[in-house]
Amino acid sequence: MDIRIGSIVEKFIDLLLVYFGSFFEMVSQVVGNFMAQTEEMFLALPPLVIILLFVGIAWLLADKKVATFTLVGLLLIFSMGLWTPTIQTFVLVFVATVISLLLGIPMGILMSNNDFLDKLLTPVLDFMQTMPPFVYLIPAVMFFGIGNVPGIMATVIFSMPPAIRLTKLGLSQVPSELEEVGHSFGSNPWQMLLKIKLPLALPAIMTGINQSIMLSLSMVVIASMIGASGLGAQVLNGIQRMEIGVGFEAGLAVVILAIILDRVTSGISQSSDRVSS
Repeated sequence: MDIRIGSIVEKFIDLLLVYFGSFFEMVSQVVGNFMAQTEEMFLALPPLVIILLFVGIAWLLADKKVATFTLVGLLLIFSMGLWTPTIQTFVLVFVATVISLLLGIPMGILMSNNDFLDKLLTPVLDFMQTMPPFVYLIPAVMFFGIGNVPGIMATVIFSMPPAIRLTKLGLSQVPSELEEVGHSFGSNPWQMLLKIKLPLALPAIMTGINQSIMLSLSMVVIASMIGASGLGAQVLNGIQRMEIGVGFEAGLAVVILAIILDRVTSGISQSSDRVSS
């Protein structure tokens, strides 16, 4: 028996391009323009202002140690001449994470309230998390061409499952006694969700946000293979030209950015954990 699953997938993608090509083009323009304008905004400000802004956010949301590391790390990145690609990478991760959360958190809420949808989408999430990330680049290029937009879309698909799973997990762990208290006070479904369930599920949701950010950063280097700009492109240049120093410095900048974002989001998660407890 000769089963050609790949040819079936190709025909399916061709059909999508025929009937929804204009939609993909519109999405590409909207996301591309938003990313370009966000980059211009960050790059128009002096680097020292951006660094102090990040340090203030780290101090406010985490602690003094994270703020100190943020200051030293970003100054090191600036001194290595990697400020512009670092901002490009940050914007790519920011846009991809925002899209992942806008899609993932509502999906997690729906799955927590609908067993059929949960059983239907759980295998899809397993598939998304076990598929090699390189494979996501192929449909992204076919739908959106080469550049930052397909890189963002591939990153969104790769980083969205944790946001969905942990939102559903957090909502499913809300004690039934508290739900009964809400019902006894006459709360409608929206009030139950906004005033009881989501605040109690916030620590799990924040963990999902943290995981989405980390997966987005891990996809940065891979997305550079389809033209995404930023530190990933610097790493790829280092590999192609056999320049170990260039690749190492860009990789070090990715690590610094990952540690800063991880510690800041972990600080938010710990704060929300204390509030919910």
